[in-house]
Amino acid sequence: MSSRYEFLIGRRYLRSNRGNRFVSFISTISMLGIAIGVAVLIVVLSVMNGFEREVRGRILNLTSHATISAFGSGLPDWEDTAARIGEHPDVVAVAPYIEQQALLLAGDKSSGAVVTGVLADHERNVTSITDKMAAGSFEDLQAGGFGIVLGVELANALGVKLGDRVVVVTPLRTVTPVGVKPRYRNFKVVGIFNAAMYEFDRNLAYINLEDAALLYRMGDQVTGLRLKLADMFEAPRLVRELALSLGGGYYIDDWTRKHANFFRSIQLTKSAMFLILLLVVAVAAFNIVSTLVMVVKDKRADIAILRTIGASPRGILTIFMTQGTAIGFIGTAAGVALGVLISVNLETLIHGLEALLGVHFLDAKVYFISDLPATVQWPDVLKISLTTFLLCSLSTLYPAWRAARTQPAQSLRHD
Repeated sequence: MSSRYEFLIGRRYLRSNRGNRFVSFISTISMLGIAIGVAVLIVVLSVMNGFEREVRGRILNLTSHATISAFGSGLPDWEDTAARIGEHPDVVAVAPYIEQQALLLAGDKSSGAVVTGVLADHERNVTSITDKMAAGSFEDLQAGGFGIVLGVELANALGVKLGDRVVVVTPLRTVTPVGVKPRYRNFKVVGIFNAAMYEFDRNLAYINLEDAALLYRMGDQVTGLRLKLADMFEAPRLVRELALSLGGGYYIDDWTRKHANFFRSIQLTKSAMFLILLLVVAVAAFNIVSTLVMVVKDKRADIAILRTIGASPRGILTIFMTQGTAIGFIGTAAGVALGVLISVNLETLIHGLEALLGVHFLDAKVYFISDLPATVQWPDVLKISLTTFLLCSLSTLYPAWRAARTQPAQSLRHD
């Protein structure tokens, strides 16, 4: 019974009474502040998680999990190397590629791009480029056909469509009787892909591997091999093991290294946003201190009567800690519910707001993607909830301690 009355009185103090509704109003404001802070923190971290997942997925749609290439001009005897790599149980597929920077010309328009030579039937096994075609077919990249597949933004920049011609100018030079000329070749646009990621759509072009070998004078060599692995998160370890098993002397790369700065900046931003927004939650949580101080002042007579009839200082401490903890728990629970609800429906809300205001919030040229995805990760929600509840619980200690030290005689003397 002794523990039960403490919780009952603490719960009763949460409700308003005819004598002083202002204290209960302040308690409500404290709950709302905590709820809003928790909800904002969950939404922001969910957006960061969704952004990272979406960009990683789009990057891996057009890039492989790992690459192995030789030091120097190219990788000779790549068929044998690819066969040996393919025997590893964790390697799903292997595809050769030739990659060089080039200048693309179409009429009076020009643009730089990374022109990659691939084998269509091999490339579809390591990337999802064939599923991103907006026009034409990736399989039309046939040897000797000198066809080219462009990103949709690159095609728009050059002002070309299916069937048009573009000139690919390489950094190589050709010596002729009239002087040194750049090495170039006419290609026919046989496909246009849309990866929904501006960086790729604007800067990538694909041609057949044999055509690339002729254009770049590679002979039977290739730049390297693209790998698709059973577990992409094991790429750093597996690609190193594969290079060592081949005898060393290879340059290795994987998706975590190629885009390391980008993903590291996302994690850094996520950590910074968590700490900054946690300060907002902390301000709301410590607002419980002022709320409970006012409650203690308002309930001095009640405290004196309770002490007179036998309540211990520990019991008084528990009463006010119960009230403060309840404020923190209700605010945290409401914030979690609100934050998860907004995060799950964020894309719909953003699209509706864009349609209402007639503006577009995310420019793909700046933010890589045009949507605002959100992914709720429950470990983040749990971390936010526990941290907030801990701050709220700590905020109750000082006011509850002040209440426990209240002397009955001094309090009743003024009432």
